[in-house]
Amino acid sequence: MLDQFTDYLTFENIYFWSNLGLIPFWVMLIIIPRSNFTQFFLNSIVLPLLLSGAYIFILKQSIFLGDSFIELFALYSSLDDLYTLFATESFLLIFWIHFLAINIFLGSWIARDGIKYNIPRWLVFFPLILVYLTGPLGLVFHWLIRLFYAKKIAFHD
Repeated sequence: MLDQFTDYLTFENIYFWSNLGLIPFWVMLIIIPRSNFTQFFLNSIVLPLLLSGAYIFILKQSIFLGDSFIELFALYSSLDDLYTLFATESFLLIFWIHFLAINIFLGSWIARDGIKYNIPRWLVFFPLILVYLTGPLGLVFHWLIRLFYAKKIAFHD
């Protein structure tokens, strides 16, 4: 049974299910950010643990495939080294999971911050969509909304 499960966990399936699996959580952030269900999944360790588990599994599989973990540090050397590293399917997937984890964390923070400062849900919708698609651009947009709507922005939040 365990062998069947690990055989199913190809890089392609992990990519597909991690993308598809996060969509309901983004919908919850947009539509029902105050619900206990949303709070349980998005303000707890549940999603980070799931994404970390996928990250660790991919890393383990990539080492078994002969990829060197040390090669990950080549991404800091040059843009060409980064390009070469991303040409490796396992490392590309590791960084994609990394991107998904950071974006869902950021989306969760924006939703909580919107609740904290009583920013209308329809207004928080736009930065959440931008975070989902672009990450940092959504954060900047949220800060602008927060600055003009809540009249408060701090560098230590």
